[in-house]
Amino acid sequence: MITPADKSGDKAIMNDCFAGRKLYGDDFSADEIVEWFADEEEGFANLGAKNRESYCYEYHGLNRLHGFNHLPSGSYNHALSIGGAYGEELRPFLPNINAITILEPSGAFIVKNLDGVPVHYVKPLASGVMPFDDDTFDLATCFGCLHHIPNVTTVLRELYRCLKPNGFALVREPIISMGDWRTVRRGLTRRERGIPLSVFRQILSRAGFIIAKETLCGFPLMPRLGSLLKGHAYNSSIAVRVDQFLARLFAWNYRYHATRPYEKLMPTVAAYLLYKAKVDSKH
Repeated sequence: MITPADKSGDKAIMNDCFAGRKLYGDDFSADEIVEWFADEEEGFANLGAKNRESYCYEYHGLNRLHGFNHLPSGSYNHALSIGGAYGEELRPFLPNINAITILEPSGAFIVKNLDGVPVHYVKPLASGVMPFDDDTFDLATCFGCLHHIPNVTTVLRELYRCLKPNGFALVREPIISMGDWRTVRRGLTRRERGIPLSVFRQILSRAGFIIAKETLCGFPLMPRLGSLLKGHAYNSSIAVRVDQFLARLFAWNYRYHATRPYEKLMPTVAAYLLYKAKVDSKH
């Protein structure tokens, strides 16, 4: 079995990964990708999310402020949710959506509709190739999914291919290492790791996306504020604005892999509004 520890032999490569110059896993072989996919397939579900009765989506406030509030108003015929579980992430924007497809590896999350909007599930391929035609969706969301995937570059290129010209994608991911992924980390799946900010920008641009908006957020102390509020900080419209302010204030301190306590006072998440431009047929 190939594990993160097995790949740590090349010290120079691992140094580049922890320094944020390279995304660990993005250049894995087909066999390594398959093993990673198997490890993560039920990872999120097994952390407790598959219990529908106790499940609570924690990021509506964050998604509104940094994503849905910036989308053009109007109707979106077909939305794609990558790793969207029950599809709850789309609930704030449901009045604008006619149909939903959820690309979801786990079989634990199945709903037939969300407030009357039909939902269709498709299981992703480990290769990252999406089983959809070109220009299928006019809206896509990918919130906290890519950091569970090895071949991020392939997945984002596929997302661009499947998005209609003039379509939008909302992407939000951790941009820190999330600790040393070669060891077991409490409360995290086996393989997840964040995407270095500079690498993230490059991957998005090379995939073809126009980065219409980038927002840094996810200040580390915010979950504690949520506990004081007896709720989830990222579901609070006030808390997410405080979070954005603190993330901007400490952006100078950003680094991919923090090892000292003071280094952890920084933005840990990047949220993107992405656009696929329509190609002018005259050129």
